[in-house]
Amino acid sequence: MDRVILHVDMDAFFAAIEQREHPEYKDKPLIVGADPRAGKGRGVVSTCSYEARRYGVHSAMPISQAYRLCPDGIYVPPNGRLYGQVSQELFRIFYEFTDLVEPLSIDEAFLDISGTIGLFGSPRNLGMQLKNRIRESQRLTGSVGIAPNKFTAKVASDLEKPDGLVIVEPDQLHDFLDKLPVSRLWGAGKKTIVILEQLGLRTIGDIRRFPPDILTRKLGKAGEHFFRLASGEDDRPVVPEHAVKSVSNEHTFDEDVSDPEILHNTLFRLSDKVAYRLREQDLKGRTIHLKLRYEGFETTTRNMTLAEATNNTEMIFRTIKELFLKFYQSRRKVRLLGVGVSGFRKPADRQLSIFDDKRKDSTRLEFVEDLIKKRFGKGSIGRAEGIDRDK
Repeated sequence: MDRVILHVDMDAFFAAIEQREHPEYKDKPLIVGADPRAGKGRGVVSTCSYEARRYGVHSAMPISQAYRLCPDGIYVPPNGRLYGQVSQELFRIFYEFTDLVEPLSIDEAFLDISGTIGLFGSPRNLGMQLKNRIRESQRLTGSVGIAPNKFTAKVASDLEKPDGLVIVEPDQLHDFLDKLPVSRLWGAGKKTIVILEQLGLRTIGDIRRFPPDILTRKLGKAGEHFFRLASGEDDRPVVPEHAVKSVSNEHTFDEDVSDPEILHNTLFRLSDKVAYRLREQDLKGRTIHLKLRYEGFETTTRNMTLAEATNNTEMIFRTIKELFLKFYQSRRKVRLLGVGVSGFRKPADRQLSIFDDKRKDSTRLEFVEDLIKKRFGKGSIGRAEGIDRDK
């Protein structure tokens, strides 16, 4: 049976939810992100409405730049809990059409519909019904691409946004891909595009007709990868569940900070958040990551691998503190701090020693903390070491 892959990508997801919840925002330039504070705001644009994009605003843009481009826009802070709830409802809809759903992000997924097309008559009917279910259930729109493989389906879903539906039949693969620019290739960054253009390759069709051995000589394995994509070859299956590879939290300061107490408290608070998320997901990790961004956007990342996996707040913070003291350039102002954990295994085959009193006490404390957070919310309890003194 030929494989048929559907890629669905919600349109301006966070901004669309805000416009749905606040009718007064409809048809206006809306930016989800930090408060720009008259152009001096910190952080980046999380997403923005299509009305804001007409001003040149886009996701991941510094919020201060977005404000310069669109000073009259509506700026709202992200509502992660609401977006998560809507995402759960969307994925329930996806599962109405197939059991083979691979999440890519909170608002994007691949669906293998090879075995369920017959229930809906045709790929187009299935795509239309999926879009209609999203619109009726959530009052939102999503763009859909349907093709014989993941790469082509993802490209197709992006071509007629918002609210698009593009279908590529197997015998249309080359005609569809050939005319597209090389920037559409999965994994082609700015440097790669420069190399391709130096070779006279500006469209995907140019690459398909180019000698693959020269591509491989110029780009290594990536050259072979791009040649296969340009030829419409992508045999990756839809994988219903992806294992979590890392858990992290970051904090961008309103103003650059060098105060040791504020940096210490922030690192502890981030360590506590990461540890709680690990325990929520029944995970432990061995590799602890520190991210430091100084004023001027210079970014440093460092990590340390422990002998034993952990989801313990104090162990994670102790390691983060050690990394920070070792690599922080003293007195430099910090714009952003991040804490992460990777190298997972499912926890808790290890039995605590009866002499390991300190660890037992820490585990008991976390157990009580977790119960309170689950009952009353994550902000209901916190440790003194992580308190923001300004609040």
